[in-house]
Amino acid sequence: MDVFLRIIAKLSDEIYFNLIRENRYMHFVKGLGVSLQLTFFAALIGGVIGLFVALARLTNNKVLNAVASKYVDIIRGTPVVVQLLIIYFAVFASTELPRTTVASIAFGINSGAYVAELIRAGIQAVDKGQMEAARSLGLSYAQSMYHIIIPQAIKNILPGMGNEVISLWKETAIAGFIGLEDLMRGAEIVRGRTFSNYTPYLVIALIYFYITVMMTAMLGKMERRMRKSD
Repeated sequence: MDVFLRIIAKLSDEIYFNLIRENRYMHFVKGLGVSLQLTFFAALIGGVIGLFVALARLTNNKVLNAVASKYVDIIRGTPVVVQLLIIYFAVFASTELPRTTVASIAFGINSGAYVAELIRAGIQAVDKGQMEAARSLGLSYAQSMYHIIIPQAIKNILPGMGNEVISLWKETAIAGFIGLEDLMRGAEIVRGRTFSNYTPYLVIALIYFYITVMMTAMLGKMERRMRKSD
């Protein structure tokens, strides 16, 4: 019984010093907001880049195909943290863009390479006869892609896209490398003030976990709705 009481007392102290005292929980709240903002805008940027890169890789234009393929190879072959540092300290070093914007662009560029491959695979999974039928009806290539191929490909792409957004959400944990007060940075600030070696990290681990669970549930709901529409 005494051991149990000591554990409860220790846990209460950890919660008080890491969350309640001096409103330290606000570091986690602000960090959550920054991380979610980065994920949202990076996913939008990555989706747009990925779509255009995927279409470039599927085109018969050798120059566009080569450029798109090289972009995918470079992005997938280098660590995201290196890309973030290069884009922040080199590409946008002389600009006055907010760090959040620069980080969103960096994460979006990284995500775009993976999204491009997902979209390309999804489009190629659609039966070739669909394109031939659309063209025979007088639709242009662009019209055929927009009205016929891409809507069918979305069902193939959706699970992978959901996983990419979840991965992107967790990758934003490195945003602190450029001074952004994201979740990880918030935990570091609290740890520096409380000297607690594990509680701040347990807090953000739980936050990352439950946000991931909610994203997974939303993705599952979307997939079920799309299956019902078949």
